[in-house]
Amino acid sequence: MISIVILTACNKANIEGSWVEPVPGMPEMQQGFTLEKNGKATSINMATLQYQSWKQEGNLLILSGQSIGNHQTISFSDTLILEKITPESLIVIQNEVGRKYLRSEKQ
Repeated sequence: MISIVILTACNKANIEGSWVEPVPGMPEMQQGFTLEKNGKATSINMATLQYQSWKQEGNLLILSGQSIGNHQTISFSDTLILEKITPESLIVIQNEVGRKYLRSEKQ
C-alpha cells in the first residue's frame, strides 16, 4: 500500500528541472542537479561531482556521472529512492538518509 502511495505521489509532479538543497555546513549556499527531458543531468555548485545523465525506473532515480578529485576521475551511478515529488519539492532516500530538494530556477 505504501508503495502505491509513493508511486502515485511521484507521478503527479514532473521530476524534470533543477533541484537544490543547502550545502552541508554552509546553509547560505545551495547545491543540487538539473534533470533535462533528454536524460541529460548536470550538477549545480558541485565541482567534484559532475552529473551527466539520469533515468527513472519506477520509484528509483539513477544519476550517473564522474567524480573528479585527487588527480583521478571515476565514473559512478547514484541510486536514489523517490519518496515524494511535488511541484515544489523532491524528497529522496540515499544510503538510508532522507534528503529534501527544492525546485530552483537555476540551470
